[in-house]
Amino acid sequence: MAVWQKTFTNAKTSGTPTEPGPLKEGAWRQVALVPLALATFVGLWAFIVWLTRLPPFILPGPEQVWARFVTVVADGTLLRNASVTLAEVLAGLALGMFVAFVLGYLLSRSRTVERLVAPYIVASQSIPIVAIAPLLIIWFPSGITSKVIVSALIVFFPILISCIAGLRSAEPDLRDLMRSLEATRWQTFIKLELPAAMPMIASGLKVGATLSVIGAVVGEFVGADRGLGFLVKQGQGIYDTPLMFVAVLSLVVIAMSLYGLIALAERYLLAWKQ
Repeated sequence: MAVWQKTFTNAKTSGTPTEPGPLKEGAWRQVALVPLALATFVGLWAFIVWLTRLPPFILPGPEQVWARFVTVVADGTLLRNASVTLAEVLAGLALGMFVAFVLGYLLSRSRTVERLVAPYIVASQSIPIVAIAPLLIIWFPSGITSKVIVSALIVFFPILISCIAGLRSAEPDLRDLMRSLEATRWQTFIKLELPAAMPMIASGLKVGATLSVIGAVVGEFVGADRGLGFLVKQGQGIYDTPLMFVAVLSLVVIAMSLYGLIALAERYLLAWKQ
């Protein structure tokens, strides 16, 4: 009876799920701060270059990086290599996310499976990814396959932990309610466990989105003839520091874009929590 009263009270007080409305005044203020912060960063960068008087091959100025950016965009170099890295990042994130979800569900359902598998998963995280990447380059065919696997390995663990913690966060009273209604395991997962786990899963995905970029670049550093990581190594070899800046800033844009997309999806998918 207490369970039913609690459920009825929650439903009564929560009302209809609130749809995400337009940005409030505070949110618009935060959006307006983005170009201001960018202008401040560029101004500080230009001031440091002017103050130190370092040659461009050590520390190029914003105007030199911009000129190099225009050049590599015009000849298609940036788009060609950025598309390769983006494909590796997205494929690695999808693969790591899928394996983490499946294994996370199994570990959250069975303590026995957790005791058997968890020590090996934790031990695998003690191995630096830069030590595994050369082996993957040797074992797997040339191309993006090895980079995708490196990216998936580096995003797997944080998403797995978030998935396990989220699936176990459902309230015991609500689990009892589902059992009293004779819900199947699939219905319990869809109606209770997955919604309860979504906030933590979203947090794990935001961390994984940024780490997936690191994984792809590590794979390209070890062995690649395409990609933004390859451009960084190419610029290092010929002392083309502006090209290195362009590649690094492009990686930052990819990571921030993925983070923003996941945060936007989280805002709409979890609107019911508001």
